[in-house]
Amino acid sequence: MDKREIKSIIEALLFTWGDPLSLEDIASIIEIDKNKVKEIIDSMIDEFNYQRRGIQIIQMNNKYQLSTRPEHYDWIKKLCSPKKNKSLSNAALETLSIIAYKQPITKAEIESIRGVKCDKALSTIIEKNLVKEVGRLEKTGRPILYGTTDEFLKYFGLKSLNDLPQIDKLSDHENNTA
Repeated sequence: MDKREIKSIIEALLFTWGDPLSLEDIASIIEIDKNKVKEIIDSMIDEFNYQRRGIQIIQMNNKYQLSTRPEHYDWIKKLCSPKKNKSLSNAALETLSIIAYKQPITKAEIESIRGVKCDKALSTIIEKNLVKEVGRLEKTGRPILYGTTDEFLKYFGLKSLNDLPQIDKLSDHENNTA
């Protein structure tokens, strides 16, 4: 298979699957070394950006997905009917931030940091698929451990958790704006 055919297949796979598809899955399906697949996908990302195509390939933790370009939002929203998708409350955002920075973390640890119960906030962010159960702590009661999802990365436009702002930099910013 030539490179152009491989690109065509990758684009078809990403379009058909819809959800993020791992590098390993793509390599397995095409039966090509995953480093070669990554190189080709990186090339496709550059091409899509250079050609200013209406779609782009986004990356989240070694998973890839086709997405529309954010700059086309105004036109796309005219096509789509409005959804009743309420934004996150401050409590949900606080809870989500704690989980993102401290994961894996238990509900009791979250509540200890926030100083209040987090049942409703936790339920909301789980329902929106921003957070999931990632295991259980090996202690009495085996409390649930929570962590963020790929949907969290997508929602906030991050490639990985390493792209989260550094907490010390956030503190410096707050001090400079106060």
